[in-house]
Amino acid sequence: MAAARRLLSLVLPLAWARPAGCTDPPGGWLAGTVPEEERCTVERADASLTYSLFLQRFAFSRPVILRGVTDNSVFRALCTREKLLEAYGALPVRLSTANTYSYRKVDVPFQEYVEQLLKPQDPTRLGSDTLYFFGDNNFTEWASLFQQYVPPPFRIPGTSPAYSFGIAGSGSGVPFHWHGPGFSEVIFGRKRWFLYPPEKPPHFHPNETTLAWLHHTYPVLPPAKRPLECTLRPGEVLYFPDRWWHATLNLDTSVFISTFLG
Repeated sequence: MAAARRLLSLVLPLAWARPAGCTDPPGGWLAGTVPEEERCTVERADASLTYSLFLQRFAFSRPVILRGVTDNSVFRALCTREKLLEAYGALPVRLSTANTYSYRKVDVPFQEYVEQLLKPQDPTRLGSDTLYFFGDNNFTEWASLFQQYVPPPFRIPGTSPAYSFGIAGSGSGVPFHWHGPGFSEVIFGRKRWFLYPPEKPPHFHPNETTLAWLHHTYPVLPPAKRPLECTLRPGEVLYFPDRWWHATLNLDTSVFISTFLG
């Protein structure tokens, strides 16, 4: 544990100044200043979407943002900063590097992660030097929390769901990658998504953070090369189909959970 903490002191900022005008959003998690997109280009659907229409229009062809398909007010109440620290502060969590291929893992107490390491992304850091809490969850120790989550009602035939829970600071995220289909829901904060279909792989460096890509590559993309993009807010769920390229960017300190369909 001591070695891990020494490593963290090298790869994460030691001090952080609170941005001017920044206020705490609901849940006690810090708001950020990273901008949203000018226009959301991902289709949206509400609770009137039937399972048959989901399969026909989205499941195998394109992403969609779902609103009103779940009620996770109970789960959300358990995910405030205060509640999570009270319930899980002493438990270890496993952090991963925020690059396309997460090579390194570091274990720290959850309270240390929240109180000392959960800070806005340094735009000069590489993905391999940025640590991120997402995906490596202990489903025994965190079982009481995950049992309260209501997943989206849609499934892909022949798949089974697996949860990944995460909390990350403003400006953090995972660069472009792809895997099987799934859903991602924001519980607190805002998360911006960038998506490309399988036949249009994006131009990116696997060790460049999403924030750096947004600053350096995104502004010079011609319109035809722009990704589908949108910002998710609490209560919204993004569905992404199989093998779609996607990158994420947390605009605030965000609490989120994904349901992967494997």
